[in-house]
Amino acid sequence: MNDDPKKKWLWITAAILSLGLIISSLIISQGMVQLKSAGNTITVTGSAKQQIKSDWAVWTGSFSTHNIELPGAYAQIKSNQEKVKAYLIDKGILEQDMIFSSINTDIKYALLPNGLYSNQVESYYLRQQVEIRSKEVDKITVLSREATDLINQGVEFQSYPPQYFYTKLADLKIEMLSKATEDSMKRAEEIAKYANSHVGGLKAARMGVFQITPLYSNEISDYGVNDTSSLDKEITAVMNCEFQIK
Repeated sequence: MNDDPKKKWLWITAAILSLGLIISSLIISQGMVQLKSAGNTITVTGSAKQQIKSDWAVWTGSFSTHNIELPGAYAQIKSNQEKVKAYLIDKGILEQDMIFSSINTDIKYALLPNGLYSNQVESYYLRQQVEIRSKEVDKITVLSREATDLINQGVEFQSYPPQYFYTKLADLKIEMLSKATEDSMKRAEEIAKYANSHVGGLKAARMGVFQITPLYSNEISDYGVNDTSSLDKEITAVMNCEFQIK
């Protein structure tokens, strides 16, 4: 009989613990239901990549001369211009595709013993640029590497790296956005499958910036990248899509 009160309290304690577990389970279950009912959408980021080859190139070269007299410097720069023109024609460039800039003139003044410049002209420095824009990108690439051969003709010539562009970019961007959206749908379906859910309609979509980079580059920017230094490029489109979950 002495053990009856202890047994009674044990039963009471066990009953209280059991009731607490049941109440806790109900609270947790209710929370999960609310979470499930509230989280009826899923947001997924999809992307699409495609390699492209530039179909338009812009190349610039410059040549210069200097002379103690301005007329002499001008005569030399005009002579160099004719040599550059003949060289480009020999390389298959049409004369109407050559764009010669205006002639820039700099004056170099004689330096005094005290380190200051005097008003005496020491020489005139003249410089001119030539620009070629062409869809023959491979020809322009070769030209940019070989144009310094003009130095052998007495022309102080400098060749700059070409800029490469893709002229059908506007149409390609539309296609890439479609592929990126399709990729986001596939990603959403994979995620929903493991949650025993199904993907419904598209509720919202936000376009990310385009990244146009050299091949195999990891370069990205919040404002997008538009590489013009590479002949072969890769374009990446990103879409952030929100789908209904059933």
